[in-house]
Amino acid sequence: MTNTTLQMNPLSAVSAAWRKGLATVGLALSCMLETGVSSAQSQPKPDWSLADMPSQSGRIFLVTGGTSGMGYEDAKALAAAGAEVVIAARNPERGKEAIARIKQEVRGAQVQFEAVDLADLASVKALGERLNATLPRLDGLINNAAVMAPPERATSADGFELQLATNYLGHFALTGHVLPLLRKSNSPRVVTLSSIAVGRGSINFADLQSEQAYNPYASYAQSKLAVLMWAFELQRRSETQGWGIQSIAAHPGVAVTELIKRGPGLDSDFGREWAKDRERYHSAAQGALPTLYAATAPNARGGAYYGPIGEEEKRGPLGLATVPAAAKDAEAAARLWQVAEQLTGVSYR
Repeated sequence: MTNTTLQMNPLSAVSAAWRKGLATVGLALSCMLETGVSSAQSQPKPDWSLADMPSQSGRIFLVTGGTSGMGYEDAKALAAAGAEVVIAARNPERGKEAIARIKQEVRGAQVQFEAVDLADLASVKALGERLNATLPRLDGLINNAAVMAPPERATSADGFELQLATNYLGHFALTGHVLPLLRKSNSPRVVTLSSIAVGRGSINFADLQSEQAYNPYASYAQSKLAVLMWAFELQRRSETQGWGIQSIAAHPGVAVTELIKRGPGLDSDFGREWAKDRERYHSAAQGALPTLYAATAPNARGGAYYGPIGEEEKRGPLGLATVPAAAKDAEAAARLWQVAEQLTGVSYR
């Protein structure tokens, strides 16, 4: 067999190289322009408020941790906009009180309580079964509940580190259980709360449960990085699988809620430092605005991350939050998804 080498005219080669180079530049410019347009379209109005929220009449929302803090503000605002709201939390007595307060403040509010312990996968599954049996669909899921930095390592009912179990695995399982209800909606949204702590977070696959070494704040940052990566991965899978779900992440900056009291404690070093500056930070109602924007604004887009963009993103006007490099690692996010499937026994269908 004879090998044949094709010879190209030098001028033709130069011309081809120029054409290829120009095409590459053109494609790059096109991508830059498209990205700029997309970014501009997804930028929220900095002073967006509840007055800008469109009517939510006829829509059904599930809010985890809705008995206090930002979850309560989410539930109240959605009910005031006409939505039917299901508050899911651990304490039925606090749930009863929250519903009474909302109905007192919002005339005609459609709000109900469902008990769930996100740190108990059997409880999460039971809630999913009840909702699938009683709701016609689910238009929005707000994964709000969280545990922050308990001083000593604690475990869930299933033996997982408590922060990872509550903040990530419980919400991962719950979202999977109600996926059929979300897919019945014309425009379903899943809004998941992360934290500015993700900037200091990393996923330690070798010690995901913090069994070898437990640092309250590192474990918290890991759990909140995990939920941010999951929110992005859910958007990617929704697009490839045709689920039609917009998965959006949000964070409140620093808001004055019960999270620190129930976590590290007000007497801890962290609690005392936080108390010094609490007047500078957001109220629970202000902290809820990025979540409510993500859940209801027509211009909010899947795969975005919203939060305050003032001083170190602790407070300030609403905007697109900073996404840390670790959260952009799609390969790690896919691996983390597989780990969650294995640990929870829940697969999305």
